[in-house]
Amino acid sequence: MSFLKPARRFVKGAVLGATTLALASCDLPTGNTGQTISTSAPVPVALLVPAGSNNAGDALLAQSLENAARLAIADLDGVQIDLRVYATAGDPATAQASAIKAVDEGAKIILGPVFGEAANAAATAVAARNVNVLSFSNNTTIAGGNLFVLGPTFGNTAERLVAYARANDKTNIMSVYSENSSGQLGNQAIGAAIAAKGADNAGAVGYQFSQEGVIAAVSQIKLSAEQSGADALFFTSNTSGALPLLTQLLPESGLGPDTIQYMGLTRWDIPAQTLELPGVQGSWFAMPDPALTQQFQNRYAQTYGGLPHPIGGLAYDGIAAIGALVKAGKKDALTSNALTQGAGFQGVNGIFRLLSDGTNERGMAVATIRDKKVVIIDPAPTRFGGAGF
Repeated sequence: MSFLKPARRFVKGAVLGATTLALASCDLPTGNTGQTISTSAPVPVALLVPAGSNNAGDALLAQSLENAARLAIADLDGVQIDLRVYATAGDPATAQASAIKAVDEGAKIILGPVFGEAANAAATAVAARNVNVLSFSNNTTIAGGNLFVLGPTFGNTAERLVAYARANDKTNIMSVYSENSSGQLGNQAIGAAIAAKGADNAGAVGYQFSQEGVIAAVSQIKLSAEQSGADALFFTSNTSGALPLLTQLLPESGLGPDTIQYMGLTRWDIPAQTLELPGVQGSWFAMPDPALTQQFQNRYAQTYGGLPHPIGGLAYDGIAAIGALVKAGKKDALTSNALTQGAGFQGVNGIFRLLSDGTNERGMAVATIRDKKVVIIDPAPTRFGGAGF
């Protein structure tokens, strides 16, 4: 990704999740969904990846997901997985056909697809066959029934940061969001987290997702923050969106990180050039345990050369969860009741667990940016029930 300077230039990019449309969850079956398995035979698992699309990046992503899944299989102790890979071309119709084919060929559970529409189509296609789908999407609007999302969710990140803010005397939080589907979902997650964690809601200011829209909103953001007495601004944007412009113009208006706490719903260390921005110094954002992430990247590089795609580890997590459940030797290992066990699982980026509504909860660290470097100020929990949960 190229980095644009000066910050007044605005990229029509998308924050995490914007590549997946905001969909309403389909009428999927509820209750204890999922197939039973033979505990004495390899478990057939389908992996749906976005190979075959017109986007060159999808081919790299598809290979990274497959590599990570096979790395996880190699790490399983005493569990045999029969992994079968199917291309979706990043397309809902192809994903639907691939899911049906996978189940026809014996798959007991499906990992993937990546994109929200494709995941929704795949899960709907096999719902009547009672097969669970662990998608790599982070779009919670598609979750439910036989469809789970493995991607880090806005809700999880918002709750982690609001809890940390409240514990550190930043209790009056205002949301600043882009008026597109991703920004609106992020704003909803922030509002829900503020309510859930007992903080005070200082309101929300939206802006049109354009350079002109951001410039026009700055004075309203400053006025609203002053009138509400906000002590923290929670942004939904990232570097490919409005973040560089917002963190330049707001300090110029007198509402900088020296006067109010900045918080980010997305990773402010990606791309690394973001750390150079003066306006993000001292901000807070959430990220996976960096030590565990580094371990996975090193292991992947030693095995395949190069680094995994940023979401490649989700395929490892899916296999790790399946393997842990199958190892227990129970035929209902792939049912939703088993998948949503409270203790959760150990993934390449830390602990995670699947929730009964199809979303997930991940153990995340809280980081700040200090002297253009990432500094962990609250470590990721190592078990559920610890910090941040």
